[in-house]
Amino acid sequence: MTGKAASEAPASGPEDTTSEPAKVPSTEPSGEAEASGPTTEGQPPQPQDPASQAPAPEAPAAPAEAHAEAPAEAPAEAHAEAHAEAPAATKPAPSSEDIPSAPLRLALEDVSSSSVTVSWEPPEKLGKLGIQGYVLELRREGASEWVPVNPRPLMVTQQTVRNLALGDKFFLRVIAVSLAGAGPPAVLGQPIHIMETIEAPKIRVPRHLRQTYLRHVGEAINLQIPFQGKPKPQASWTHNGQALDTKRMNVRSGDQDSILFIRSAQRSDSGRYELTVRLEGLEAKAAIDILVIEKPGPPISIKLLDVWGCNAALEWTPPQDTGNTELLGYTVQKADKKTGQWFTVLERYHPTTCTVSDLIIGNSYSFRVFSENLCGLSDSAAVTKELAHIQKAAIVAKPKGFVERDFSEAPSFTQPLADRTSTPGYSTQLFCSVRASPKPKIIWMKNKMNIQGDPKYRAVSDQGVCTLEIRKPSPFDSGVYTCKAVNALGEASVECRLEIKASATH
Repeated sequence: MTGKAASEAPASGPEDTTSEPAKVPSTEPSGEAEASGPTTEGQPPQPQDPASQAPAPEAPAAPAEAHAEAPAEAPAEAHAEAHAEAPAATKPAPSSEDIPSAPLRLALEDVSSSSVTVSWEPPEKLGKLGIQGYVLELRREGASEWVPVNPRPLMVTQQTVRNLALGDKFFLRVIAVSLAGAGPPAVLGQPIHIMETIEAPKIRVPRHLRQTYLRHVGEAINLQIPFQGKPKPQASWTHNGQALDTKRMNVRSGDQDSILFIRSAQRSDSGRYELTVRLEGLEAKAAIDILVIEKPGPPISIKLLDVWGCNAALEWTPPQDTGNTELLGYTVQKADKKTGQWFTVLERYHPTTCTVSDLIIGNSYSFRVFSENLCGLSDSAAVTKELAHIQKAAIVAKPKGFVERDFSEAPSFTQPLADRTSTPGYSTQLFCSVRASPKPKIIWMKNKMNIQGDPKYRAVSDQGVCTLEIRKPSPFDSGVYTCKAVNALGEASVECRLEIKASATH
């Protein structure tokens, strides 16, 4: 009974493959679909059972399954032994046409510090029964045994080997497996070495340090500069190209940043600080400019050059010490000898000469000048040694006679009335402007009839602008409106047409 089934099995296999060619390569597209992204171990897509595709008798089913699982239990050499041990009466030796060829284009896609991803393409010959999947095998350097990575054949063309340790060195190969057996392997030509991933160093300077960093004398300087790099890079600092003064400056570098700290800044700490981060022959640099400043000194001297009328001319010399930064200007103050109170005349004044005006006749004045920078005014000022005496004028001015001009003018309209169209129920206004001296009397008329005193109208005249407001007009208020201006020198008038028209309804 068993011999009869075995003799019928080879005949039914090729006959099914030939009669249904679509089933033979049906496993290949599913493998390509899995290749679109890395495959994680432990969750492979399960291939269809090839035994269910061929209508062979149940007797040869067990040998077929044995061939499908063989690549998962042992390397390719073990498959040959399985074929040799099978009784000739139960299973004939597979022909070269039944076994698939080696997968094509085995390539290394990615290597990290703990995983490796490889990809390949289906073999050129799939065999008459098609392929059941692929088995990825690993052999460590110095070992002779190939160990399967996946226990069962997987219908994928890309696979990731995970949980690797730093320093591992090994070879990889992949085998295509069919129901008839395993084909020859495709071996990756070069060994794979798992090393720690090197990330090039990079420095990220904070925004507030990208411009000159200003500090006052005595303040603390605390620079925290983040950087990147893997493994941990080496960080070093320089000041104006020289090594740091470790007695006054402290540096602490961690895995992700470097901190430069100065407890009490001095003007000598000004300059360019450069951070260098080095890693495996690579380096990154960043420069930070620091300026330590203080209040400036006062002007060296001040002179009273001249006094005339209610004015006094001053001149001074710039200070020797500007506080390690440019001056924002000078502040000039005056003080009356009687009160002794100082009042500011000029602020942030840049020239070194000035004229102080509007001094009170009969008073005597002292003057002083402060220097100013970003830290503020100088602690002291330069003060004039002499007083500026504002003398009373000896010459009395005699006003000249003048002819008074007559500005009388007859009314004339500088802006006439304009025709208007309005909607019933909505107040409207008429405008015009008149020029006259003396101020003219304004008279409003509708259709030549005086409307003064009518509560429906409100007339206003302000600075020559004449306004007539018609409150909630109706079609009856349509007509010609006239504005007349009258004074002792004459009169003038302007008119316009007002139409109150109901809006069209749909």
